Amino acid sequence: MKHYKIYCGGEFITSPTEHVIKNKYSKKPFATTYLADRHLLDRAIKAAQKARPLCRELSSQQKYLALKFISEELEKNKKHLAEVLSIESAKPLVYAIGEIDRSIQTFLIAAEESKRLPKEYMSLDWTANGKGKEGIVDYFPVGIVAGISPFNFPLNLAVHKIAPAIASGCPILLKPASSTPLSTLELAKIISRTDLPKGAVSILPMDRKTGNLLVTDDRIHLLSFTGSPEIGWELKKQSGKKKVVLELGGNAGVIISKNTDLKKIIDTCVMGAFSYSGQICIHAQRFFVHETAFEEFVKLMKSETNKLLYGDPLKKETKISVMIDEENAERVERWVMEALRDGAKLICGGKRKGSFYEPTILTGTKSGMKVSDEEVFGPVICIEKYKGDIKEAVKKINDTKFGLQCGIFTDSVEELNYTFRNCDVGGVIHNNVPTLRFDQMPYGGVKESGLGREGVAYAIKDMLEAKILVK
Repeated sequence: MKHYKIYCGGEFITSPTEHVIKNKYSKKPFATTYLADRHLLDRAIKAAQKARPLCRELSSQQKYLALKFISEELEKNKKHLAEVLSIESAKPLVYAIGEIDRSIQTFLIAAEESKRLPKEYMSLDWTANGKGKEGIVDYFPVGIVAGISPFNFPLNLAVHKIAPAIASGCPILLKPASSTPLSTLELAKIISRTDLPKGAVSILPMDRKTGNLLVTDDRIHLLSFTGSPEIGWELKKQSGKKKVVLELGGNAGVIISKNTDLKKIIDTCVMGAFSYSGQICIHAQRFFVHETAFEEFVKLMKSETNKLLYGDPLKKETKISVMIDEENAERVERWVMEALRDGAKLICGGKRKGSFYEPTILTGTKSGMKVSDEEVFGPVICIEKYKGDIKEAVKKINDTKFGLQCGIFTDSVEELNYTFRNCDVGGVIHNNVPTLRFDQMPYGGVKESGLGREGVAYAIKDMLEAKILVK
């Protein structure tokens, strides 16, 4: 078995608590690592405190070189990293490679953004007593950042916290998901070879109780959390006076308007619906199809979904594999069975074997069913029809407590503009599924989908505070 030490205050160490990571597909032990206790967390926070003034004084060039080095080393080790990621998360290799590619790009974007941190000049002579006065606004690192990242993108969602922190000059302590810590510990090996100050980055697998100390400790200045709404909003309540950024997922909708070429978009829709077994915050979960295209769309989706190859995620032909664990597969099974009992119709799928749940299509769903109201975070989609014009479709998109992203397939500028203006979401994706994300764009949601925005430049802004010099 492979062996991974944890990265605490710039040093690779062990702890009294050994933690076994299994191959999620074979269920066999793959590697061992350790869980940090409260004493090691305290040690990491103290190291971050010592590193804070050093990080603050790093030049743009120093940060750029460190970030670019990390990006280049990820590229050199892409094959190995993708295999580790695939094994620990059951993410099919084709998607694991894509995640490594995105992480490479995210560090490269951060390297470029580190050279253009915000600074402003303003005239202050708008009133009589301001005559001859001017202001220079500079932005300074907020302090120590705590990042909590989930299992579904174990590397890139962690990178979206680590890379902006380095670029902004903030030390960061990252808690990866305990089920998938290996990708970030591989990243720690690369970070340790940069010239960043010791304590600038710590990567600490922890249990939930210990990890919660990141939320409540007043020595930490900003909390960046990606995960479920139930946990995220509760952490905000416990966070005290620190700044908080929350990315909490949703049940993303897709509008397919009349006159859409369904055969042209079907592969994209299947990918948005079932890639990584739907365990994606912007999983295309709710499809709203114009009534004139509904029957054909359902038929095409069923046909293409049944072609998805299930198997070992390390095989390049595999498109769908097991879920992260059996507990989540059982939850998805319960939700689907509840919907069927309440009148939903099963188009395909609907069966579970261990931690594998079949790609499942439902229709006839309605308000009150978890499969449409909640974030399924599994390989289940709902396809429903809308009548009339785009206003009806947008109304259905907004009929949820979430608001992360939505997609719309249309060639009508009027429909696109109406959707963009009126959908209560953080992003609208034109002629694609809401699962599409570019790592430089602002990413986040409204309503219960979160607070603040990720995307490198936008995360950096949250990690900086303005200070003005009046002269």
